[in-house]
Amino acid sequence: MNYSNPSISEIFMFIRSQRLLAILSLLTTFALDFPTEVVFAVEGKSVLAIAVQNKQWDRLDGLIEQKIDVNVAQVDGMTALHWAVLHDNGGVVKKLIDSGADVNAQNRYGVSVLYLACLNGNGRIVEQLLQKGADAHHELTGGETLLMTAARTGKVTPVKRLLDKDVKVNEKDRKGQTAIMWAAAAGNKEVVELLIEAGADYRTPLKSGFTPLFFAIREGRTNVVLRLLEEGLDVNQPMQIERQSGKSPRNGMTPLMLAIENGHFELAAKLLELGADPNEKRTGYTPLHALTWVRKPVRGDGDPSPIGSGEMGSLDFVRELIKRGADVNARHGKHSAGNQRLNKTDATAFLLACETGDLPYLKLLLELDADPSLKNKDNTTPLLAAAGVGILSNGDESAGTEEEAIATVELLLKRGADVNAVDDRGHSGMHGAAYKSWTKLVQLLADHGADIEIWNQKNHFKRTPLEIAQGHRPGNFRPSAETIAAIERVMQAVAE
Repeated sequence: MNYSNPSISEIFMFIRSQRLLAILSLLTTFALDFPTEVVFAVEGKSVLAIAVQNKQWDRLDGLIEQKIDVNVAQVDGMTALHWAVLHDNGGVVKKLIDSGADVNAQNRYGVSVLYLACLNGNGRIVEQLLQKGADAHHELTGGETLLMTAARTGKVTPVKRLLDKDVKVNEKDRKGQTAIMWAAAAGNKEVVELLIEAGADYRTPLKSGFTPLFFAIREGRTNVVLRLLEEGLDVNQPMQIERQSGKSPRNGMTPLMLAIENGHFELAAKLLELGADPNEKRTGYTPLHALTWVRKPVRGDGDPSPIGSGEMGSLDFVRELIKRGADVNARHGKHSAGNQRLNKTDATAFLLACETGDLPYLKLLLELDADPSLKNKDNTTPLLAAAGVGILSNGDESAGTEEEAIATVELLLKRGADVNAVDDRGHSGMHGAAYKSWTKLVQLLADHGADIEIWNQKNHFKRTPLEIAQGHRPGNFRPSAETIAAIERVMQAVAE
């Protein structure tokens, strides 16, 4: 077959062999004036829908004049009107409606023409469709209403026109979410205001604890957050969580803490201005503690740092917290990770920043009068945390690198930290370095006076640093030849 210039007889050969998809491709690929008999030979396949899909506007009038059924749908149920709306072509929409197009047509997935108009936020087309009888109460199979779609898109006119049709402003999708939640999460302040005026419920939470306010905070939508707080919401009211999942916020999560944990420091600073408590601790930790893992999360399979929003950096926000009365030496609440991890109970933000090797944060905390001598409940010192105590896997699974740990240990030693400290679980700095397989740190500790009589002892797992390096640690057997060699060199140097 000559695909560059198909003949009428060749097209009919395809029809007889029922290769209808090939016919459709030919009809839309070549902008040709096909005779009426060829068009009708497609046996119900919508040439018109395909032409509109491909924006072949110059073919539209000719096809309509040939009395093509404007409502014939493609395989997936998309009609010409669907495509015209999707392409935001109001003139074609009008022409199709005037030619008898069904304004309530749905494709095989339940997507209506009006849904696409709301998705695009095209107020003029929404008005056209509603005036011709489009159903404003249509829902997708997941319970998404047209008002939800329009609220997420954020254009005011579609929302107004739907509200004029008395749609239910507090209708819920299958997850229990409402239109105002969608608008708040998308940062559409004007739509939020319209919905509030229409009686939208902005107080009742989902079982997850999320309200429009918390959705807006999580996404960093400062304009919506401030507008909702104007309605009298409490800036210190924590989330009311009925059902938690693995990714759910902690019980007691407040607006301030949620903003911080999502990296929205400029928004968090606004919340402080509005009276948020800088020493908030209902989650078990303060904002200063949270910043240690927000700034430097665990590497490897852990979540990355949040992208955040605004112009304010985390360290500038720390200064703002202290300015507003945050206690730089506040202690972490009860939070033991068993006997395998660093016990955060009674830990300061400074100690946790030592664990992550966050030197810029540590220097700022010291500038702001943090006490570098304060220990956690297990009497783990900041130096022990920096050296790796509480991290039982190798260094690739920790928040900091070996270089950062060395810089942190050196900072602490200059400030008088005890290189021979041992916590209540029998961990020395050398134990921590062995767990992390940090050979340079092993030598650094030895060079600064680590006493072999102190560190060459068994911890609560009944293991010495050398035995840990040989692979004897909780979980998988993981020896490190380099770490074994480093510890043996230190031991041999002492023996000599």
